[in-house]
Amino acid sequence: MPLTLASVVVDAADVETEGAFWHRLLGGSLTRTPAHHFVQAPGLPVVVVQSAPGHTSPDWPDGVSQQIHLDFAVEDLAAADHAATAAGATRLRPAEGVPPEGSTGSRVYASPAGHPFCLRAV
Repeated sequence: MPLTLASVVVDAADVETEGAFWHRLLGGSLTRTPAHHFVQAPGLPVVVVQSAPGHTSPDWPDGVSQQIHLDFAVEDLAAADHAATAAGATRLRPAEGVPPEGSTGSRVYASPAGHPFCLRAV
């Protein structure tokens, strides 16, 4: 039985901020309901931000478990770093900036609700 990943659901105490972040980062369309924001970007599963009053942000790597994280393959790590931080992401590892051109490797970020994700140069 083949499976298709239809969506990724993330919890957030502030659905508006978290939903807007994923929409700025991924593009596509944003559909809002009082308890959910649905971000549909071309070629990706739907990212669903669901209301979770009292949500505690992960504090990876030093505290509360990361719960889940997403890895995104990018061709230009410097440009992707700029887009992520402009959208509201916080760099986790390494915390310093990304070298300008020809960057390789990966960087770890957190969304406004604290959900870790990686940008990996391909």
